[in-house]
Amino acid sequence: MRPWRNSLLPLVVTALCLGQSASQLMRPEIRRVGAHLACLCGNCKNTVGDCAMIGCHYSHPAREKIDKLLAEGKPDQAIVARFVKDEGRRALAMPPAEGFHLLAWVMPFVAIAFGLAGIVWFVRTRLRRPGTAVALDDELVSRYRERMDRDLAKLD
Repeated sequence: MRPWRNSLLPLVVTALCLGQSASQLMRPEIRRVGAHLACLCGNCKNTVGDCAMIGCHYSHPAREKIDKLLAEGKPDQAIVARFVKDEGRRALAMPPAEGFHLLAWVMPFVAIAFGLAGIVWFVRTRLRRPGTAVALDDELVSRYRERMDRDLAKLD
């Protein structure tokens, strides 16, 4: 009887694994539109298209809404515009490249340019400074040489 029970276990595990299939709401069309929309659940920083939270209270209804609008034949931009109308600009995964939001796209490059300019300025000012030359007196040099010769003679 034991061999029969041992052979039944892999069958049950396989049946349970096959029962877990991908959701209908994760089709490529929904992922494509959802990639433009931010998940506003407050727990993740993903888009609606790639939010993997189980039971997410925002992405799951948003995917259903996207599916419904795609079934009606709405284009991607119209669906995104509908979400922006309902939720505001916070529904977008990336800020639009217009108006004040253009700073979000430009400022990283401006900061990098200022940083590089600062580094170049710092290096140039350090290279331009002449080194402070120490005027050595011949008497002082000869005194130190004599002292080194005495110290080296002690080592022999």
